[in-house]
Amino acid sequence: MEALRPRDSRLTPRLALVAAALLVAFAMLFVPASPAHAHDELLGSDPAANATIDALPGQLTLTFSAEIADDDGASVVQVTDAAGTALAVGTPTVRDNLVTQALSGEAAGAIKVLWKVVSSDGHPISGEFSFTVTGAPTPTATATETTAPTPSATAEPSETATPTPTVTGEPAASDGSSALPWVIAGLLALALIGAVVYLLVSRSRREKALADGAQGTAGGPSQPGSPPSADH
Repeated sequence: MEALRPRDSRLTPRLALVAAALLVAFAMLFVPASPAHAHDELLGSDPAANATIDALPGQLTLTFSAEIADDDGASVVQVTDAAGTALAVGTPTVRDNLVTQALSGEAAGAIKVLWKVVSSDGHPISGEFSFTVTGAPTPTATATETTAPTPSATAEPSETATPTPTVTGEPAASDGSSALPWVIAGLLALALIGAVVYLLVSRSRREKALADGAQGTAGGPSQPGSPPSADH
């Protein structure tokens, strides 16, 4: 029993080292990292994530937990509507922990935001969120309704087509009126010729009758009791 005591004294420092190593590993696993080594994060935005607003604002503002690198091209903000139309204008501006992106357009519906910046520790961070815009599509609906008065233009050709029957009827009336004087003139000429022929025939008959009567009275004997002629 006395020979085993020196061996037990040698194992005690080794056990202490193993226990210390386990304690350090336990501390590294369960103790959170210090704020000095943590990456920056997005604290909020204007418009806020999942918010509902009446119209698209003129700019989008992102607020981070620390200063953001202001190098050219270090910060990128993309804003699109439901159809994929880009609403961001130009490049974002960085001031301390604020990133501002100008917007333009009359989009409606879900608006998607994608952002990427370089945090204060030099590591790039990114994220995305969305918000909703309502009330913008009402002006476009009224504009399409006002473009409907096309039926009035189709009613005009029917008015120009109606005068055609009156034009076709006029030549028939003019032909009849122009032929009437010729008919009357022909009738008058025939009546005049007939009157002349009648006068000539009746005159010739009258002269013949007178001539026949004169010859009969000159050659025949005188009747008894008639007065003598002047020659005797």
